[in-house]
Amino acid sequence: MRRRLIGLAVLALLAAACTAGGGSSGPVQTVDPNANHAPVTLTVWSDFSARELGVVTDGLKLATKKYPWLTVKHVGSKDDQAIQRAINGGTPPDVAISFTPDNAARYCATGAWQDLNPYLQSSKVDKNQVWPAGVFSYTSFEGKQCALPMLTDAYGLYYNTDLFKAKGISSPPKTMSELTDMAKKLTEYNPDGSIKVAGFVPLFGFYGSTTVDTMSHAFGAKWYDDQLKPTLSTDPNWAKMFQWQKSMVDAIGYAKLQKFAAKLGGANSEFSAQNGFETGKIAMMLDGEWRNAFIEGDKSKVNYATAPFPVDDAQSDLYGSQQIGGTIAGIPKGVKHSAESWLLLQFMTTDDNYLTTIAHGLKNVPSTVTSLKDPQLQADPKFKTFLDVFANPKSTFKPITPIGQTDTDLLGTFGEKWQAGQVKDLQAGLKSIDQQISKQLQLG
Repeated sequence: MRRRLIGLAVLALLAAACTAGGGSSGPVQTVDPNANHAPVTLTVWSDFSARELGVVTDGLKLATKKYPWLTVKHVGSKDDQAIQRAINGGTPPDVAISFTPDNAARYCATGAWQDLNPYLQSSKVDKNQVWPAGVFSYTSFEGKQCALPMLTDAYGLYYNTDLFKAKGISSPPKTMSELTDMAKKLTEYNPDGSIKVAGFVPLFGFYGSTTVDTMSHAFGAKWYDDQLKPTLSTDPNWAKMFQWQKSMVDAIGYAKLQKFAAKLGGANSEFSAQNGFETGKIAMMLDGEWRNAFIEGDKSKVNYATAPFPVDDAQSDLYGSQQIGGTIAGIPKGVKHSAESWLLLQFMTTDDNYLTTIAHGLKNVPSTVTSLKDPQLQADPKFKTFLDVFANPKSTFKPITPIGQTDTDLLGTFGEKWQAGQVKDLQAGLKSIDQQISKQLQLG
């Protein structure tokens, strides 16, 4: 599921949540999956809708087939605000699914979602063996495992093989300098000097996958130190990333890039058949695994391949990794059937048949180590890129904090001003963002 962003409103709702956790530090009650059980109905809330809602609902039938005494009601179009309101009102769903991993830290800190460590221990689930290490960057906070991954997203490079061949390029770039050179070579101009085909569009805020956080991973830039102090102005990799991005923008021309983006339909074209890559107007693009499904669904005629996204020339060990992070699921505080909720949640996050079934339907990456080996998913080289990126030990989500996505919002706004030439002193600007994030953390 492609990452969906929500605003600051949910933070206020989360702040209102009772800080008393629904879990406990000792043994918890669990259900013997092999024992007879009285009929129970559990409700799962998610923000899935339309076709995707049907895919997950059908997948959940595997749970009721395995546990005939269980009835599962899946309710879609329930975002984080709706879930939090239900928790605050004492009527939470039995299992909650969120599209916003940024909020996991707040769920952990407030106790709005229960700490699952006691359940994992009681059910003898070794989380370090079940999931790749990267998932814990967006499902746990300060020792509390208040969420588990269901499906996930991974990012990589899409490239137009016809355009590569026409320019005599035989393989995708692995470093940022190679990306720069290829992007310039692949960019074509109309007689009036406007862009006809963009080798790569480096604009923040154009398509949702090219963001300060996804780009920062390619440079190994660190958001925080061990004391959760922002490090945007003290980690030199941030300045290196911004300087590289601005040099790319300047090499083509900010005004030209803006006009090109507008002609494509701007950000509105990202998830439509007018997407610049799908129409052959963009030669290389940073995007998630879901783009494969859109290319197929939109009946695009683009010939393409995928590869890991290039990385900083000085940090070649990062190649093969990128940002990851997708749907998370947990047990809200105050559920009436906590043992049964855990049985269902455990099924939804560890059962390989369920995970691969919905992964096939949603065209997302399944999250367990064993489900990543699914033959059908592995057989598609264009999709396998993203399975490998997710499994890479250096792939992570950005650090989560109790302020949710406020840090990325602040830096994203700064990035858009920077690329437009409105920031005169990069270091001073990054220091200001550090201070703003620190203030939000103190308020939170």
